[in-house]
Amino acid sequence: MTATLSTETRELTYVKAFNEGLAQVMRSDEDVFLAGEDVAGYGGVFHMFDGLLGEFGSRRVVDTPISEAALVGMGVGAAARGLRPVVDLMFMDFLAVCLDQVVNQAAKMKYMFGGAVSVPLTITTASGAGLGAAAQHSQSLEAWLAHVPGLKVCMPATAYDAKGLIVAAVRDDNPVVVMLNKVLLGARDVVPAEIYEVPLGAARVVRQGEDVTIVALGRMVTEAVRAAEELAGAGVRAEVIDLRTVQPLDMTTVLDSVRRTNRVLVVHEAVTFGGIGAEIAAQVQDEAFDYLDAPVLRIGAPFAPVPFSPVLERAYVPDAARIVAGCRRLLERG
Repeated sequence: MTATLSTETRELTYVKAFNEGLAQVMRSDEDVFLAGEDVAGYGGVFHMFDGLLGEFGSRRVVDTPISEAALVGMGVGAAARGLRPVVDLMFMDFLAVCLDQVVNQAAKMKYMFGGAVSVPLTITTASGAGLGAAAQHSQSLEAWLAHVPGLKVCMPATAYDAKGLIVAAVRDDNPVVVMLNKVLLGARDVVPAEIYEVPLGAARVVRQGEDVTIVALGRMVTEAVRAAEELAGAGVRAEVIDLRTVQPLDMTTVLDSVRRTNRVLVVHEAVTFGGIGAEIAAQVQDEAFDYLDAPVLRIGAPFAPVPFSPVLERAYVPDAARIVAGCRRLLERG
């Protein structure tokens, strides 16, 4: 659970909260610097880094050439030498351009050097569909990263978590990928003014219930809450869990819930096939099979590229209606 904070709170957007958390951790540690394409003068394509150049100057907020491989490679080297770089990939899809640096260098270096080297590297990126950005700028690829030992992967669903997770990521001594959801950038939440961390690997029970568990990631947390509210009108009490991070994965919170509700639905924006929902379903089957009154159900995107057409894109991304329908299927099978 997140520690109670005593300072003032106010309402911030998701992107402003992220920006504030990064600025605060940069103030607290001079070894932290930011690098990426258009992060300095422009403040990032989604304005995640507005104002940082003016406060920290061009030595700590650095625009780079359009080369994700060079950018992440630089970050790995800087981290191994004792700095705490934050490198921005702009769009999640660009991960494919620098997979070697992420998977074979950042993730493996501590192991390859027998623990003598730490890689406190933070990679920030924007993921998900919903803005009509088409197939090469709209993917959710968290399952790729969660499969790699040595990496940690965060997916904040609220402004509160966007701030707390970026602080925790930068302070961690391992490479951490922070995936911000593009559709959530303007979402508002009450956020403390002081610096704080949201622990990596600690899920949050967003809404308590007794009839079915909905496990959600990123933007799907909002859809899951909407679904739970609709189900409540029909007398169904759905529990909603926000995983917050997919690596490490907080299965303790999930399993505790499943043992009470006896039914579980996992929803993510990524393609259903091979998604993190499959891992959660497998672990639930292993650890809580005797408690299940119905098979684990997964909801995700179809096995297809993200469409450019707004109409098709809306049909592609899971929503509250599909979650409600899934929960009703689970209840009927129990």
